[in-house]
Amino acid sequence: MLKSPELPDCFYQDKPTLISPNTPTPKHSLYLSNLDDQKFLRFSIKYLYLFKKAVSLDILKYSLSKVLVDYYPLAGRLRTCSLDDQKLEVDCNGEGAVFADAFMDITCDEFLEISSKPNGSWRKLHYRVEAHSFLDIPPLVVQVTNLRCGGMIVCTAINHCICDGIGTSQFLHAWAHVITKPTLNLPILPFHSRHVLKPRDPPQKTHTHLGYTKNTLNDNNAHLDISQYLQSQPLVPTSLTFTTSHVLRLKRQCVPSLKCTTFEALASHTWRSWVRSLDLSTSFNVKLLFSVSVRKKLNPELPQGYYGNGFVLACAETAVKDLVTPNLHHGLKLIQQAKSSLTDEHVRSMIDLLEDKNVKTDTSSSLVISQWAKLGLEDLDFGEGKPLHMGPLTSDIYCLFLPVVGNFDAVRVQVSVPECVVEKFEYFMKEGLDNEENGDINGFHNG
Repeated sequence: MLKSPELPDCFYQDKPTLISPNTPTPKHSLYLSNLDDQKFLRFSIKYLYLFKKAVSLDILKYSLSKVLVDYYPLAGRLRTCSLDDQKLEVDCNGEGAVFADAFMDITCDEFLEISSKPNGSWRKLHYRVEAHSFLDIPPLVVQVTNLRCGGMIVCTAINHCICDGIGTSQFLHAWAHVITKPTLNLPILPFHSRHVLKPRDPPQKTHTHLGYTKNTLNDNNAHLDISQYLQSQPLVPTSLTFTTSHVLRLKRQCVPSLKCTTFEALASHTWRSWVRSLDLSTSFNVKLLFSVSVRKKLNPELPQGYYGNGFVLACAETAVKDLVTPNLHHGLKLIQQAKSSLTDEHVRSMIDLLEDKNVKTDTSSSLVISQWAKLGLEDLDFGEGKPLHMGPLTSDIYCLFLPVVGNFDAVRVQVSVPECVVEKFEYFMKEGLDNEENGDINGFHNG
């Protein structure tokens, strides 16, 4: 199997700088909700944007210092709470975001040509902060890499404990707004307080939460841990783009037919293909965990501008034998039931459950899908046009549903699978979607 070509090294002319808010900001501790500081989210969301024409570094730095006045927690630092070292909070101290600028001897076209899916050399486009732990990494790290052709790559790493996907998109669009419409107020002001998602006192677990498990002293490894197995294997990124015609064909695999969304059909199909490729015992129980925004499911709804974690992982569970049939109906029904179960009370019960710090996301027999499509991430414009490419910096065992630049209705499915099953997984993902009598002018393509 051909390895993706390596990107050349980045050349850094200067040391990275700290960009602080350009006017004084409130100094206080920001409480993080139980949805924010889950151990499962203790990482940075890393986006990579390719733009045809670079924006001046001075403009990018100045506008970042301005937008950080509104989004000042991103200029702070994470720390543990003094009363509970399992709980995180943000020290809003205005210390600043890390901003690195670099040059890479490559053109936009060359990058697009060799980089249909992430490879290890993409990490060169993200400035790595030397840190002892996750807490020591500033919540916002930006690297702007200018290219030989006059284009630029912007790579952002935003702490997931402070923002979810909707929140990161809101922040990035606010940054772009400061550049493109400097005299106008932000269209959406950030809502900082996380107290709207505080647990009840005392906590009340009123529902069963299949997506979580509890660490106990008696834990034994008798059961199969798919997640551990995957992480012990050499992994290969896969990336497949699904057009509207592919999704329509998928929906026809559901008998009797169900009214369903693109996400539901594609999630059910990806879950089924992933399980089939791993060749699991037919009696084994598997789960699908997938992100669902609860901003409008809560009563009252989360305020406009809420940029913290306003999503939960819905959970569908079934035996392998019931999932791997040619009929998509079973998986689809489970996904719809998992979504519809997320009432206000169910979400409040989940928040209360997470008061117990021994509770963790159950990834042992799960495929996890995160939805990055339909968040407007691909529409970011710093003043010189929308990106030629938008996607994650890296690929791992968590599956991403990504936007496709220039095609709002298409979805790119990206996940890393063991090298030994990559061909099977891609075969199952494409199976039956390309051999229609009339053909498909869009074709099925990797990347």
